[in-house]
Amino acid sequence: MNINGTLINYYFHCKRQCYLHANRLNFEDNSELVKIGRAIHDIKSQHSENTEILLDNIKIDKLSKEYLTEIKKSDADVEASKWQLIFYLKILKDKGIYRKGKLEFIEKNKTSKKVVYIDLNDNIEKELDTYMEKIKKLLEHDEIPPAINKPKCKKCAYYEYCYI
Repeated sequence: MNINGTLINYYFHCKRQCYLHANRLNFEDNSELVKIGRAIHDIKSQHSENTEILLDNIKIDKLSKEYLTEIKKSDADVEASKWQLIFYLKILKDKGIYRKGKLEFIEKNKTSKKVVYIDLNDNIEKELDTYMEKIKKLLEHDEIPPAINKPKCKKCAYYEYCYI
């Protein structure tokens, strides 16, 4: 299984979601929140250049001379979004393309900033490698990880699978 940005994000958000998505159980097409997020992406793309670039198994929201920008609907899970962006920065670096990272949040609820900047360095790359190994091990298991039973579960596309 090729690890992509979505799996990186899901690993930090919920191990169960990561596992299910990797094993082709995709409930996002039925989620209103996911549809809203995609609509926001589409609107942002229409008013900007260098958007939605496909490279190997990743989709980059925006690439400029200085930044690789990842656009998120909300700041509900900054950590997951941050590692997804780091993963993208590493993919670019491996191809000889060096950029800084920028996370842009449409809705700001939990953080004090609408934009978060990230610089890739050796320590962060090593940490990413560790997380990627953990994801591979998670996906090799035969058992589905347990539901996490947190308030964020109520807004998840996998809610019905986990609780109903």
